Amino acid sequence: MHDMTAQAVGDAARLLADLRLREAGRVEPLQCLPAACRPRTLDDAYAIQSAVSECLSRRSPGPTVGWKIGCTTRVMQQYLGIEHPCAGRLYRAGVHSPWVTLDVKAYFQLGLECEIAVRLGADCPPRRAGYRASQMSDRVEALMVSIEIVEHRFRDFAEAGAPSLIADDFFSAGCVHGEPVPLSDVGDPSVLSGGFWVDGEPPKLRGSAREILDDPMNALAWLADHGAAHGTPLRAGEIVTLGSVVKTVYPDAGTTLVARFEDLPEACVRLR
Repeated sequence: MHDMTAQAVGDAARLLADLRLREAGRVEPLQCLPAACRPRTLDDAYAIQSAVSECLSRRSPGPTVGWKIGCTTRVMQQYLGIEHPCAGRLYRAGVHSPWVTLDVKAYFQLGLECEIAVRLGADCPPRRAGYRASQMSDRVEALMVSIEIVEHRFRDFAEAGAPSLIADDFFSAGCVHGEPVPLSDVGDPSVLSGGFWVDGEPPKLRGSAREILDDPMNALAWLADHGAAHGTPLRAGEIVTLGSVVKTVYPDAGTTLVARFEDLPEACVRLR
């Protein structure tokens, strides 16, 4: 149960939607949401996020096609100063495969994250006992490399605070995923490791999928329970990108980044 009034939720949602679309004069990142419509709790944050989705789904981003989970690895929790997973939505216009060219100037501050993602083959209806990692594999149709596209729409994420970041889909600006591979062909996804090849150079840092809440299926189980609790149960066909295994990178225009995990087709972003 959230504490904000419907008016405050709506005001925050319209402001964030306008910011995302650069409408109503919103052409600069926010310092913070106005105090009158700033979420203080996670329930408030997700109520605003849902209202933002209603605004954006009727406009150019189109309907949601999946989810992102942030702060599922220690490296990202330490970087952002947030100790729990955070969910955000993926919109149709922001999802690409297996490569895309992005204009750096189209974003307030563009970041890229190296992740693995799943495509669901079955719904995840609410369960009284909740979900466990061992129950998620049967609901996963395919596994993919994913480059999450993130955008800093607040000037200082620490000052903005986790509830405001969640209200704004937790930096979500889309993803680029590699060709899907049946989970049965991969086996245990937690043994995979990956990183970014930048302009052909091998990665300086690599991360293991096991760092995603000790098992990527733990992250998916968390999201299934989260969705059930907030009236947005996961659906077959949705894409879920599970969290970055290395710290966010902020490359310049002219850079090409390729995300690779062994046994999975790569994903690529070219920046101009």
